[in-house]
Amino acid sequence: MATHTEQLTPQQQTAVRAPAVRIAGLARSFEGRTVLDGIDLDIPAGQFTALLGHSGSGKSTLLRAIAGLDHQVTGSGRLDAPERVSVVFQDSRLLPWRRVLDNVTLGTDGKEAAERGRAALAEVGLAGRERAWPNELSGGEAQRAALARSLVRRPELLLADEPFGALDALTRIRMHALLRELWEHHQPSVLLVTHDVDEAIVLADRVLVLDRGRIGLDLTIERPHPRSYRDPLLGEYRERLLAALGVTAHEDRAQNPTHAPATASHQEDPQ
Repeated sequence: MATHTEQLTPQQQTAVRAPAVRIAGLARSFEGRTVLDGIDLDIPAGQFTALLGHSGSGKSTLLRAIAGLDHQVTGSGRLDAPERVSVVFQDSRLLPWRRVLDNVTLGTDGKEAAERGRAALAEVGLAGRERAWPNELSGGEAQRAALARSLVRRPELLLADEPFGALDALTRIRMHALLRELWEHHQPSVLLVTHDVDEAIVLADRVLVLDRGRIGLDLTIERPHPRSYRDPLLGEYRERLLAALGVTAHEDRAQNPTHAPATASHQEDPQ
């Protein structure tokens, strides 16, 4: 018999679970320039959250701090995060001298590692590619392998730093559907760093805008999934996010005359 929690929707389950990430007063500076200025943030367990901001606003810095990759965080901050954390980067970071399955299971122990790796590859549509070399994969396939590598670790928290930024538009749309499907199946907490306003709206249930080292806007997207870029009811969310990013309607139309996904910037975020 299903428990009461199992009968709830993913969003309702998120509400009754303890926070996956709890940040208080987190700060970070680079050569005297403050990038994170006393960040306060809770990410509930199981929530899909997107983080927007201009280049250099500190999005990737915050993600690296949560991942435990930045040990120079200063201030009186506190950061609580689960032990099982996986990170997906814009570059798939597959080792070229290891076959796909070996890349996916790298760093995992136990007799079940290979079996879990094959299952993860099947989940992302790469069944039968276990013995392929990374240079034999397309860009989209390489990112699928990176997602499989993160799934093998059974993360409680999945951190994704511009994972689709280097992909063509059609492949990105397919990867969006895949990531959302994997989230619904495994229910990790997700923090997706992106420049793409429409990507954030379509994928996430909560969108944060990082501005001057703090969270400038915390917006809940109250629309059911699956979502489409063309959904007119998403327009209000889009306008609020663009306004928080300092993008006017005129600038948006000039940059996206055919209603292509809107971005905060086309430049790579150095932090």
